Amino acid sequence: MALSYAIIGTGGIGGYYGGRLAHIGCDVHFLFHSDYEFVKQHGLQVDSVNGNILLPTPQAYHRTQDMPKCDVIFVSMKTVNNHLLKDMLMPILHEHSVVVLVQNGLGMEENLSHEIPRTSIVGATAFICTTKVGPGHVHHAEYGTLTIAPYNECDINVLQQVVADFEKAAVSVNLGDDLLSIRWKKLVWNIPYNGLTVVLNAATNELTFNKDSRQIIIDLMTEVVEAGRCCGAKISDTFISKMIGMTEKMTPYSPSMRLDYEAKRPMEIGTMYSNPIAIAKAHGYRMSKTEILEKQLRFIAATKY
Repeated sequence: MALSYAIIGTGGIGGYYGGRLAHIGCDVHFLFHSDYEFVKQHGLQVDSVNGNILLPTPQAYHRTQDMPKCDVIFVSMKTVNNHLLKDMLMPILHEHSVVVLVQNGLGMEENLSHEIPRTSIVGATAFICTTKVGPGHVHHAEYGTLTIAPYNECDINVLQQVVADFEKAAVSVNLGDDLLSIRWKKLVWNIPYNGLTVVLNAATNELTFNKDSRQIIIDLMTEVVEAGRCCGAKISDTFISKMIGMTEKMTPYSPSMRLDYEAKRPMEIGTMYSNPIAIAKAHGYRMSKTEILEKQLRFIAATKY
């Protein structure tokens, strides 16, 4: 089964995964914003620990209205722009299209299912260190596993083909059936590291190896695990130590929220902090430590830009 792919949001995430698929000959259509003219002239460059890729003439577009309808649509743009998503998706959806939300936080799949009913939606998390370092230029430092799980009814044959295509492209993909747990597990890392790199103006290695900030990270992770479990997520007792261990081995890194803050772009506070806090509260658990971090981030967003 040959699938056609669309990449909505060709930054560090979309550029890397879409670039890998295009490199092995998959039919991939990339949506660009500010990089469009540059990419049309110079192509898409992906520098990766797994081997560099140059796509000299990618199928690049500036509007979804000019794109063909695609079988699988990867959405990797920031959730602060999700209010635009329905209008962006409608021109490229066909009856059996699958929309894969490679985004951070909670609530995105539910919102999209209300906006575009009867659409097959898959949630995905990427554990990866990748950044857009210039127009049409992505740098992938390490990791890269993609974990996906259906939110509603999806054709399993399509998802299995997606996994097969990525495996051929040397990308590790886990196909699961418990999206709730997948989303909360990603938050165990995202909530402390994204917020604290902004609030404390520090990279991941500085936060991890300083005893005081490390304790804050562990306390926040513990709270996220407890909140997730109250909401029905399955998270093992060893998961926190696994996340800390992986971060210890990681190249010093600035997560997406810190990059957004430094570039004076809106930060994903809503889906990454406010939504989990509200959902946990609805299940009888108060994320008091996360609430403090959320308020600090909202103060910074309101006063420091």
